Amino acid sequence: MQRPETYYAKNGDVHLAYQVFGDGPHDLVIVPGFVSHLETLWDSPPFEATMERFARFARVVRFDKRGIGLSDRAVEVGTLEERIDDVCVVMDAAGMSSATLLGHSEGGAMVMLFAAMHPDRTERIAVSGSWARLIRDDDYPIGLEADVVEAFGTWITDHWGTGEAMGAFFTGSAEPDRELIARLERQAASPGALRRIWEMILDTDVRSVLDAIRVPTLVMGSKTDQQVPGRLGRYIADRVEGARYVDIGGSHGDSVMGDAMEREVEQFVTGDAPSARVDRVLATVLFTDIVGSTERAVDLGDTRWRAVLDDHDERVRREVGRHNGREVKHTGDGFLAAFDGPARAVQCGLAVADAVRPLGIEVRAGVHTGECERRGDDLGGIAVHTGARVAALAAPSEVLVTRTVKDLVAGSGLVFTDRGEHELRGVPDSWRLYAANR
Repeated sequence: MQRPETYYAKNGDVHLAYQVFGDGPHDLVIVPGFVSHLETLWDSPPFEATMERFARFARVVRFDKRGIGLSDRAVEVGTLEERIDDVCVVMDAAGMSSATLLGHSEGGAMVMLFAAMHPDRTERIAVSGSWARLIRDDDYPIGLEADVVEAFGTWITDHWGTGEAMGAFFTGSAEPDRELIARLERQAASPGALRRIWEMILDTDVRSVLDAIRVPTLVMGSKTDQQVPGRLGRYIADRVEGARYVDIGGSHGDSVMGDAMEREVEQFVTGDAPSARVDRVLATVLFTDIVGSTERAVDLGDTRWRAVLDDHDERVRREVGRHNGREVKHTGDGFLAAFDGPARAVQCGLAVADAVRPLGIEVRAGVHTGECERRGDDLGGIAVHTGARVAALAAPSEVLVTRTVKDLVAGSGLVFTDRGEHELRGVPDSWRLYAANR
């Protein structure tokens, strides 16, 4: 197979390296694991064989994530939502309006979040050797112990560039040439970048979006995978409607370039499957309203209050646009806006609070991420009600968020203060809320 050319797509100031190859009737986007290098991997015969097989039935897109490989290295590795935007940009550059997405290892979380956020661009998703959350928690006893994963990350960083680090993932039938893997390590990322990626892996938690995935889903894992136990994949399959779990056996490396994985992906992509439902979509909602608006209106009088409201509306709309949000509705003294990513919604809420303070008013804001019903240009559903109830509990100039939001903004630089458990009127269960700060 002739090796494909490497091209660049731009997301703002970030250049993203990608390749397109194959002439099959299906479109397939491969989201790599924690590190990659588009050109070095082609020197691996097992990898080349995997790509040749995919190219027979699909037009394939591969790319290096921001901060990795041939993509811009002088940038941070990015948040999950920035990485989701990058996938959209690469698909646009390749002329793909929709595709099947295949996520390996750490790339699985990206694929699952992409499917929930962009069902209209997602035909199917497959994840291999992946997880929704890696680290154990009180409500997630199947996860790995944090100290063990952190120690492993330290060991990998200390041995980076020797071939031993990534070699630990590729054992048995998937074991590659050690000299090649050492070169891949050095060309894919620096030790410092690797450390930041590892910290992001520890923080990533997409469990809250699993029930919002409405596209055909294949989950592949292995009970003999020592790095990512198959039970983490079964957890995903049990919570995504209609998902199918397959134990492909072998080591973690077999989940990236093993024959069983290739066979399952080919059957999944080429087989008939129902279309995605696009009447429901994962979205982040931001509610804002003016604190004490009635009292301020009485103090100022109708004419002056109307001028303040007009100025308030202009400033809120400016911040929503600046943060790539969409105004859903205006509530008189507040707004409901929707965002593709939670970090942008939180940043917008903080910016709105700052922007309106010079007018002599304060706003409270609430942010929640969940599955919303599309009703034309409007949004409905329990996620919208949750966002409204969270906003009602916020203090003046405070942006309150749910734990769902906090878990999805790993790597964003946002800081959160625990505000405890709360009952939200009309919303089931209790909710742990956090105050957001930059």
